[in-house]
Amino acid sequence: MKEGNSNVTLLLIDQQVSFHPGGSLAIPTANEDAKRLSEFLKNATDENGKSRIHNIVATMDSHHKMHIAHPSFWVDGSSGKNHPAPFTLISSADIKNRKWVPRSDLNDMEKYVDESIFGSVPTYEGGSFDLAGYCEEYAKRLEDGGRFQLCIWPEHCIIGSPGHCLVPEILSAVDSWVEASAKSVTWIHKGQNLLTEMYSAIQAEVPVDASTSLNHNLIGLLRSSDKLIVCGQALSHCVNFTVRDIVKHCPIDERGKISILTDCTSAVPGFDAAADEFLKDMKAEGVSLVNSSAFKW
Repeated sequence: MKEGNSNVTLLLIDQQVSFHPGGSLAIPTANEDAKRLSEFLKNATDENGKSRIHNIVATMDSHHKMHIAHPSFWVDGSSGKNHPAPFTLISSADIKNRKWVPRSDLNDMEKYVDESIFGSVPTYEGGSFDLAGYCEEYAKRLEDGGRFQLCIWPEHCIIGSPGHCLVPEILSAVDSWVEASAKSVTWIHKGQNLLTEMYSAIQAEVPVDASTSLNHNLIGLLRSSDKLIVCGQALSHCVNFTVRDIVKHCPIDERGKISILTDCTSAVPGFDAAADEFLKDMKAEGVSLVNSSAFKW
């Protein structure tokens, strides 16, 4: 990130309907977060009335209905009929022992995995793609990464659905910024690959193809900023892992230019400890934790 204050980027993470009250994966305080963020964006002007924000990067969680982290992908191994409930954790041992298995009518799944990136994929005798073997290996890599297990989420941010849209309060503020600045938003879609979860906008925890590998262009764009302001949903997950990856790929002397607006983001209910640990870790890395009303330009 450059020295000075002439290139300020606002990183909006997953400000989508699914994560707000009434959505399928609602965070109870997300509407209040959005209101504060909307006010912050509208009031971020200099003495001449020009926006102090020069770039907006907005990430969008973008899933298909049939996805490895959604219930309909899985059935129990005994009857082959029952799907796991949302928030079920599926371990590699569960898959190996057939407690949960990918449904048998899933076809052409191998096209979502690039072996030059993931490595060799499990196959049956004869060479056909072993989806259950892949899922076991995928879950094991998640576990070995130390961040989380495979979690089954309520279907959310389904491409083409109302839940995928930017929440109206933020969309209005962003549209006003576009009109006033004559600039366009940089949109980053993540999560389209059916066979890996992508909390971080920078890369999937388990990259399986080019679209889920390290996004060098995005890292370069964010690092080119004098100040990088981060907010969005959810603090415990996509904000957490996106910022961790940004910090990982920034030199130590650049990390102080990153600010998290702590009153414009909230944890998924039940994951407050993960959010608290994240903020503690980022403070130790030199990232600023600040209330939106107290942000210093």
